[in-house]
Amino acid sequence: MWLSILSFLGGPVVKGLIDAYQAKLKAGNTSEKIAADTAAAEIAAETRDAELSNQYRLAIIGRWYEPVNLLAYIIVAYVAKVVVWDTMLDLGSTAAVRGNVGDWMGMVMLFLVGKRGFENVARILKR
Repeated sequence: MWLSILSFLGGPVVKGLIDAYQAKLKAGNTSEKIAADTAAAEIAAETRDAELSNQYRLAIIGRWYEPVNLLAYIIVAYVAKVVVWDTMLDLGSTAAVRGNVGDWMGMVMLFLVGKRGFENVARILKR
């Protein structure tokens, strides 16, 4: 009689407890797997976001050798020479740019400085 009770308790009951524990471990591993998959997907999304951000920056700013940027470098060098070297340090004198070249230079400076402001106003009005 005791043997039948122990075999009953030892067999199906212990087997049921072991199966329940294994199911719990599998569920824990599944949740850990889901967490790991979620973290991997988040890292992949952040990497893709960084790539797209870099592409967007290149699309807006452009490359250093584009004509607009080259003109900007020339104008910055000229203004720096006139303001810093000639005026602040009083180490020379540069003739004023007159005529069409001066007008073009002013338009390029206005474009470079004012472009972003006009874009922002247009973006706000578009909404």
